[in-house]
Amino acid sequence: MYSGEPVEFPSIGALSVSEIAFHTAVPRRFGFHATIMAPFHLAPETDEVQLLKALMHFTTVEAPLTVERMELARIGQCWGLAPQVHCHSVHLLAARVVQAFDRFRAPLSEEEVERTDPDRLTAPQFANLHRWGDPFVMDEYRFNLKLTGPLNAAAERRLETPLRGLFEPRLAEPLVVDSLALFVEQDAGAPLRVHSQHPLGKISARQRGDRARRTRTELRHPVDPLPRTAGPLLTPR
Repeated sequence: MYSGEPVEFPSIGALSVSEIAFHTAVPRRFGFHATIMAPFHLAPETDEVQLLKALMHFTTVEAPLTVERMELARIGQCWGLAPQVHCHSVHLLAARVVQAFDRFRAPLSEEEVERTDPDRLTAPQFANLHRWGDPFVMDEYRFNLKLTGPLNAAAERRLETPLRGLFEPRLAEPLVVDSLALFVEQDAGAPLRVHSQHPLGKISARQRGDRARRTRTELRHPVDPLPRTAGPLLTPR
């Protein structure tokens, strides 16, 4: 995501390296993240400088937020991490991002619309597709971090226990969402790269919060947690 360099696969129960590589191929292209706004082409009347300036302004007026408890969950045919209880603050943040940056999004082409398989969408999802360029926004949005690609029933069962063993000890701590990352796709199908990462909130408030978190961390020694920053995506392509 940051360097573009491959990383060593972790040891996950009895799963082989080849199994891990196969089942994580789809999410690895995007990186370990929670998508806030789906990939889009820049509108002709906008450019990257304008987008970056708008993102920097947006993040300074937002505040970090916390998802109290994440859990291993089925996300369609995939395994991923999702809030144990609906997190209204994350839902509202996602809606504000989509509304604020829609002006930078070029309209979908007919080919892009067809790739969403519109015949299988519900009426609200179909309306979202044509209004916002993504079926799964607003009331249809679900915050999650994908761990695998689509699985058949046998693979889903085989991966469940190793994934629970790996992640559940790390899910005791709340997940702090304190930045938005801008991603780019240099070429069609290429791995996404982090263009820039932008902390939420004013600098003075972030510094106070960092000092408080460092103090709390010094008082306890939990199992290695998930990264404090969940990397939500705002991704032009």
